[in-house]
Amino acid sequence: MRILVAWSFLLGTVLANIGTAEPERPNVLVILADDLGFSDLGCYGGEIETPNLDSLAAGGLRYTQFYNTARCWPTRAALLTGYYPQQVGFDALPGIAKSDRRQRPRWARLLPEYLRPLGYRSYHSGKWHLDGGQIAGGFDRSYSLDDQDRYFSPRKHTLDDRPLPAAERDSRYYASTAIADHAIACLKEHAQEHGDAPFFQYIAFTAPHFPLHALPGDIARYQDRYRAGWDAIRGERWQRIEEKLRLPGQLSPLEEKIGPPYAFARTSEILGPREVYRELAWSTLSPEQQAYQAAKMAIHAAMVHRMDEEIGRVVEQIRVMGALENTLVFFFSDNGASAEIMVRGDGHDSAAPPGSADTFLCVGPGWSRAANTPFRRHKTWVHEGGIATPLIVHWPARISDHGALRNAVGHVIDLAPTILRLAGGVWPTSYQELPVSTPPGRDLAGTFDADVGIDRDMLWWLHQGNRAIRVGDWKLVAARDEPWELYDLQQDRTENQNLGAEQPERIKKLAERWQSTTQSFQELAAHESQ
Repeated sequence: MRILVAWSFLLGTVLANIGTAEPERPNVLVILADDLGFSDLGCYGGEIETPNLDSLAAGGLRYTQFYNTARCWPTRAALLTGYYPQQVGFDALPGIAKSDRRQRPRWARLLPEYLRPLGYRSYHSGKWHLDGGQIAGGFDRSYSLDDQDRYFSPRKHTLDDRPLPAAERDSRYYASTAIADHAIACLKEHAQEHGDAPFFQYIAFTAPHFPLHALPGDIARYQDRYRAGWDAIRGERWQRIEEKLRLPGQLSPLEEKIGPPYAFARTSEILGPREVYRELAWSTLSPEQQAYQAAKMAIHAAMVHRMDEEIGRVVEQIRVMGALENTLVFFFSDNGASAEIMVRGDGHDSAAPPGSADTFLCVGPGWSRAANTPFRRHKTWVHEGGIATPLIVHWPARISDHGALRNAVGHVIDLAPTILRLAGGVWPTSYQELPVSTPPGRDLAGTFDADVGIDRDMLWWLHQGNRAIRVGDWKLVAARDEPWELYDLQQDRTENQNLGAEQPERIKKLAERWQSTTQSFQELAAHESQ
């Protein structure tokens, strides 16, 4: 009788837990693009062919109000630590010397270090831009491409923290393909040797960051597409954005005073008169300038297209492994498209085919503005064009609202806490007797099931003097050395109607909130520097 009672109790417990058990811990695939504009993807209104990302969006979710930090290394620090970059030494704070030392404090560990005790294997492929080695940071395998000036022949790259020889020009190396190749190799090894363990795969493409380097066949695909000019492309994208994303606001005019965020010596001398350094109307350009600019955007499109093709190969590998159903995929960009114009690396040969290894071109402010449609400004600014990113989330085992939009206000600081909780972990509040705060991010998992808001009091930005705070639908923003501007993003997501003159009290309160948050980060940085 005691045995029968015991079996009955056990059966009852199992049956009771069937309805309440959490889904199986997912594999996680995080894909990060570099300098991708908000509307560069087809599923976000772009004309570039991105069928693989569009497919992930159709089977998952697209977020309309997700943010990054406006720059590459701060976003990567926020992604893997779960903190604002200023909290972990990866962006400058006013009045604090060496606050941008790009050296994490001891307590600011990376996400793979938290995942390893939970049984996860972690893999990194692509750009790094953080301190320390990848293996030391908790990854089990890594290919790190540390040369951002050469897509065809990088001089600095490592495998599992060990330097690799420079790639030769005739080796058929191309960065996006090499990054995907390594990720696929890691996944194959994982399936063969660690099939019972979940994986965290972090893929950080360098595309479409300058220089504009692309494969000739990919460039040919888009060679005639951009002759209509950036004004026409912006208008076409805005029409599709209104249909696909239903963003509030109107497409704003070009800002003719806006150009690269900083100057590089001799750039105009090297590139010549065909380069354009401001957001000018396309009709004001000479025919030579128009042809030159159209060719540049064709290369940018080719780079995005190739990245999408490589993502398709990675996703197919996960499908072949039988793991796609329970793999949580995130795709986003580290900042908006870039207005930067410079010549670095191996220099620029104006006689070489555009997009080849002998050239060094950047899309510049006109096309960057088009890539960031419908938003204003660019990478480094914290207006929406610098910080708004597409976010695609795909997880068949959990997400059933296929192809839906999510309007929750999210930020890259949310990803690490979300992933860790879904993996079964809890963010620590101490490290080696050092008290640390929990990360400022929020759990996004609730938005996977429904279009609900996230319980948060604010989001905060600062980069190179550009500053912003968002509380609810109100955003206070200012470019460096310029006065505050106030926008109601519920009505005006494109930041056209500055309401500052009408609501001085709201500006005052939001500015005080921005300053108090900044001060708390300054105090933390000062304490850590002692």
